[in-house]
Amino acid sequence: MRIYLDHNATTPLHDEVVETMLRVLHDDYGNPSSVHAEGARARELVERAREQVASLLRAAPEEVVFTASATEANNTRLRALRPGQHVVTTEIEHPSVEAPLSGLESLGVDVTRVQADSEGCVAAAAVADACRADTALIAVIWANNETGVIQPVEAIAGEAAARGIPLHVDATQAVGKIPVDLSRVPASSLSLSAHKFGGPKGSGCLFMRDSAGIDALVSGGPQEAGRRGGTENVAGIAGLGVACELAERELPRRMAGYGKLRDALWEGIRGSIPNVRSNGPQDRRLPNTLHVEFRQTAGEVLVQVLDLEGISVSAGAACSSGSIEPSRVLVAMGRSPEEARGCLRFSVGHGVSAGQIEEVVAQLPDLVARVRAAEGA
Repeated sequence: MRIYLDHNATTPLHDEVVETMLRVLHDDYGNPSSVHAEGARARELVERAREQVASLLRAAPEEVVFTASATEANNTRLRALRPGQHVVTTEIEHPSVEAPLSGLESLGVDVTRVQADSEGCVAAAAVADACRADTALIAVIWANNETGVIQPVEAIAGEAAARGIPLHVDATQAVGKIPVDLSRVPASSLSLSAHKFGGPKGSGCLFMRDSAGIDALVSGGPQEAGRRGGTENVAGIAGLGVACELAERELPRRMAGYGKLRDALWEGIRGSIPNVRSNGPQDRRLPNTLHVEFRQTAGEVLVQVLDLEGISVSAGAACSSGSIEPSRVLVAMGRSPEEARGCLRFSVGHGVSAGQIEEVVAQLPDLVARVRAAEGA
């Protein structure tokens, strides 16, 4: 039985989500744009899911636009920027924000990236200081996908509102793990993806308080009130809706349970393995995420060794064309390439038990020692 500790990459589907999607796939095959009974039933499912998403976010249903992913949602909002406009973002954004901004930068959009501190936190005051009279957008991540560090989004939203600047938030890792309450955070737009909290891959959404000036990234149809063309993925949207309903109902229990598992894992690691450190402040991390540096350890090798033992985790470096590239986020936090190479992300979620955490803690010391020995550490 494998132990899956990579829930920030993707999550297993909750049983209720699977049951709903199977029923929709089998029985509700109509096109939501059709006027007959089958189409009306499909439309009803889409609108029910819109209400479920809105309820979780404390938003209005008409503010929810369904997409194929948070990446699409981020691109839709960011590509509304025009040459000559200024945007403030951070150095710790997900590639689905950084990549389109880099592309827009080459076309004449002026981008200011705010530095994170050594703990992976961005100060709201630093974001405010980076704003100018011509700033058209602030784009920040709610919780970092690698470190799990939660950014001061509410304070940043206050600074943005005080200046009349729209705020876009990538909440992909936050939704379903911590409260995301848009009645308290006056963001103008926000992205999420179902597969990060028990829903299906290929289903996400873009929340927009006001879509004026934001063109559809996918055009060619009247769907989503003209804001996203293409026949809706009804089963995926229904699955997203159920995942949101479950998250709203279970969030306090999830936060407490995930936090206990995460903390037990860290206590076991630091109590049995020398030369380790946890990245990110204890009180400002996602309850399910533990990011650990194993000093003088080849993280990418440790990931492979753990995989062979039936344990799935993520590394703090990426392998491309035979070379190991350090995480951009960790470098932004001031970590050296060697330090970044030794980092692993453990992320717990639905289905992870205390017994599995104990098993990981029991195996890790020997596995780390073997990898270090092979490296000559």
